[in-house]
Amino acid sequence: MAERKPRPEDATIADNRRSRHDYEILDTVECGLELKGAEVKSLRARNVAFGDAYALVKGGELWLLGLKIDRFKNASTHEELAPDRTRRLLAKPAEIERLYKAVALKGHTLVPLKLYFKGPWAKVLIGVGRGKSHEDKRETVKRREADREMERALRRGR
Repeated sequence: MAERKPRPEDATIADNRRSRHDYEILDTVECGLELKGAEVKSLRARNVAFGDAYALVKGGELWLLGLKIDRFKNASTHEELAPDRTRRLLAKPAEIERLYKAVALKGHTLVPLKLYFKGPWAKVLIGVGRGKSHEDKRETVKRREADREMERALRRGR
């Protein structure tokens, strides 16, 4: 019998780089992801896209909307799931309450930052983000370029 390949502990499936560009991330929370059918196999095959995904608190529960998990190609057809269906996020009630209070402030939203496996469980890192204006984005780019210039100058000076 063939041996199983060891899986890395924290295997990143997808990283939402766009959210870090569009939002200033103020706080993060790790949540479990409630999946059905062959969605786990689809995640392991990295058939996922963040797009305009966001999370919200509704009825004391945390929900993830807009995350697209494509259908696994060898999946059974008796349970057809919509790729962009609303999925429940699993978090402790205290964390959900904290996120609810953070989102109640004007201009704050919950955005998924990263999707990964922690052991056998699919996890999503949710961040409380405040939307950046064009000026904020320009300021970030200027700061990054200034840091690069300093690094270059330090390397040349050695």
